[in-house]
Amino acid sequence: MKEFVKTTLAVMCGIFVMGIIGFFFSLIMIGSMAATAGTGNKPVLPKEMVLDIDLSTFTLTEQASNEQFNIAALQGGETIPQIGIWDAVQSIKAAAADHRVKYIILRGDSVPGGMADAEELRDALADFRESGKPVVAYTEAPGNGSFYLYSVADKIFMSKHGENAQLIGIAGRMVFLKDLLDKLGVNYQLIRHGKYKSAGETFIKNAPSPENYEQNKVMINSMWKTMSGAIAEGRDISVDKLNDLVDNLKLCFPEDFLKEGLIDEIVDHEELIERLCSLAVVEDKDDLNLVPFTDYAKVSAPVPSPAAKNQIAVIYADGDIVEGDAIQNIAGDRFVRVIDKVRSDENVKAVVLRVNSPGGSVKASSKIKDALDLLKAEKPLVASYGNYAASGGYWISNNCSKIFSDATCLTGSIGVFAMIPEVSKTLKNVAHINVVTVGSNKHSDMYSLMRPLNSEETAFIQRSIESVYDNFVGLVAEGRGLEIERVDEIGQGRVWTGADAIGIGLVDEIGTLRDAVEEAASMAGYISESDYTVSAWPRPLTPFEQIMEMIGMSQRDKSILAGTPFAEVGKALKQLKETEPSAVYARLPYSIEIK
Repeated sequence: MKEFVKTTLAVMCGIFVMGIIGFFFSLIMIGSMAATAGTGNKPVLPKEMVLDIDLSTFTLTEQASNEQFNIAALQGGETIPQIGIWDAVQSIKAAAADHRVKYIILRGDSVPGGMADAEELRDALADFRESGKPVVAYTEAPGNGSFYLYSVADKIFMSKHGENAQLIGIAGRMVFLKDLLDKLGVNYQLIRHGKYKSAGETFIKNAPSPENYEQNKVMINSMWKTMSGAIAEGRDISVDKLNDLVDNLKLCFPEDFLKEGLIDEIVDHEELIERLCSLAVVEDKDDLNLVPFTDYAKVSAPVPSPAAKNQIAVIYADGDIVEGDAIQNIAGDRFVRVIDKVRSDENVKAVVLRVNSPGGSVKASSKIKDALDLLKAEKPLVASYGNYAASGGYWISNNCSKIFSDATCLTGSIGVFAMIPEVSKTLKNVAHINVVTVGSNKHSDMYSLMRPLNSEETAFIQRSIESVYDNFVGLVAEGRGLEIERVDEIGQGRVWTGADAIGIGLVDEIGTLRDAVEEAASMAGYISESDYTVSAWPRPLTPFEQIMEMIGMSQRDKSILAGTPFAEVGKALKQLKETEPSAVYARLPYSIEIK
């Protein structure tokens, strides 16, 4: 028996020791891979080339990632390359001055990011054309977003086999879960300020309120006005004619697009190659030298040193505003430390706050706003709005010296809300579980989720909501130089596009991230781009940090609903799951995607 125990213990110790050795050996291997990944040469570019921007081969992101180490490849998966919007724009600018680049071909029939990202990309392509070099586009199945991009081109070719054209106008979807939640016995209690603050209606209604429908209709129309105006101007037709074509579904086949002047020529594959060779002044397709945009960006995108002098720092506020230190999203405590580092960095002379956020936690927003106010007292601070700068996203940024916004950005949403679910019927009638709460005081169990709030408790939370709303309105009035009554009038939780926000004083100018950087540089006293470098904050994760994040966190959830009509339901349920009963939120109620 003793020998058996000895043997068993020996085996267990052996397994334990080997496990430790294996763990450290794995770390060494991963560390070695991280250290050596990316040390290979950058793509070698030919002496003459055509820059191939295939929209289906990459994704535009707010901030460039550290792609020296491909974490997805390490996990055995595949990933579409990501290009930060700043790097993409700067690469196109570099191509305009690069004598090796003859022209750009734009293709892919997709939008590699949000609508505001498409705006920034289109603006850069328009500047490229001003250099005297052409942009040509090739489409097989144009959609709203892709044709908006194609319309900047000198010439648009369309496949003779083109079909499934989706140039039909834009639409948004709102999901309402009340009927489902009623069947499950879940009762959501929404407490808010702002008749347009529709966050939470998803859970308490089965149709939008009149105010919610109104603001969505106005927003969608404003976004389409921006897109249709650009398309009409690019193709030299009237907006009225374009809307007539779209409203009456006259754009079905390639011949329809050609007849109405939306494209220049219908081609097959061989004819397309001939046209491209002719533009490049080469006789053979093997001499065409189509260089993928992702390769060109790796070579041309600037990589400033953290120690470089005279920096314009771009702080990327990208994602939901949440409490804590999380790496993902805009985590309040972590983000305050980032802002403080930028403020104390003597090499940083001015700052651009790039906001792409629907908002989130009021507490975290307040912390970040305070840190940004301290930064503004010492250095020029300019805001640039991407796809979203709403609620908490607007809270943190409205005090910047100047606000640039993309025309299709969703901003404003000056309002607050709290949602408290009550699930006692779900547990009792569906799960057949009986829960009894015991509390020390009259209202101890008001956040237990086991009973509805009474009138006193609702009034208690409403007082908190009103206080936060008044604070929000006051901050905006001070930051934007508006009367409190005026902010309350345009507030009430209403969401505005950037194009409409100018007329009511919420933003200063329609402009890109590049415009904001140039403004910040000017405020710092720099005239030429050669006088400064642009640095990105928070710093991209190092390979080791990516590994530790992979070990400590699971990958982002990949919903089986993705790509289906039920995807919005999945998003809504995820929001329901993540809601804290006692928290107050300043958050946009939805997202809009342009296809």
